[in-house]
Amino acid sequence: MSVETATQEQIEAYLDRIGYKGPLDGSLDMLTALQERHLHTVPYENLDIIDGVPLSLEPNDLYHKIVVRKRGGYCFELNALFGWLLSSLHFEVTNLFARFWRDETELPPKRRHHVLKVTIQNVSYLVDVGVGGIVPRKPIKLEEGYEELQEDELYKIDKDDYFGWLLCEQKRGDWSRIYSFTDEPQLPKDYAMASYWCEHASDSIFTKLQIAAIRTKEGRYSLADREFRIFTADGVETFTPATDEEFHQALKFYFGIEKSIS
Repeated sequence: MSVETATQEQIEAYLDRIGYKGPLDGSLDMLTALQERHLHTVPYENLDIIDGVPLSLEPNDLYHKIVVRKRGGYCFELNALFGWLLSSLHFEVTNLFARFWRDETELPPKRRHHVLKVTIQNVSYLVDVGVGGIVPRKPIKLEEGYEELQEDELYKIDKDDYFGWLLCEQKRGDWSRIYSFTDEPQLPKDYAMASYWCEHASDSIFTKLQIAAIRTKEGRYSLADREFRIFTADGVETFTPATDEEFHQALKFYFGIEKSIS
């Protein structure tokens, strides 16, 4: 079951939004560059949820929010739209559903994360632009036991008989799960209930505090409620704006998000 692809005008606007000017040859290099550019230009954020603005997962609505209005979103928005772009650029894309293990206290976790599998010349890769924390910034090959060092981050793809593929990270010499997923293809409507839970549930982290994150050349920026965090090789700098005006100025400066002061 296919979703209507983007128009040429929408494709060009999307590529301009993420600053991609490279070849459109369907290669792994192209996919890698698209993913990296996306992570550096489109913020992960939940501000609409906090503001009580209903979310839509329809591609044209997501296009208007993320490309036209230059906002961000969370996994059900960002990976849905990125997958739509990749399909429109003739990549073979499969939408999958993941269980997010990192920082979860109740295990096993529920399925509440949208990820993408992209297949190029019979080789499949995990692609994800919808996480606020640290995850692979480049496509990572779906092969059991495969390890890949990306800058100073070491990842491994493993498999579990029950939970399927496992994306793992190494910290202080130990491997831990980030998320798991199976190969069952998902339709756009399959994400509606999980997204609704994230948007409305009292125990959903997305309803508790303002969240934003984006990659930078030096590291990353993040927002936790009203505290801005600037990560670089030298460490972490934090600050909390004293006024709403200063908060919105920082939101624009660090994440490119423009919101009116209510």
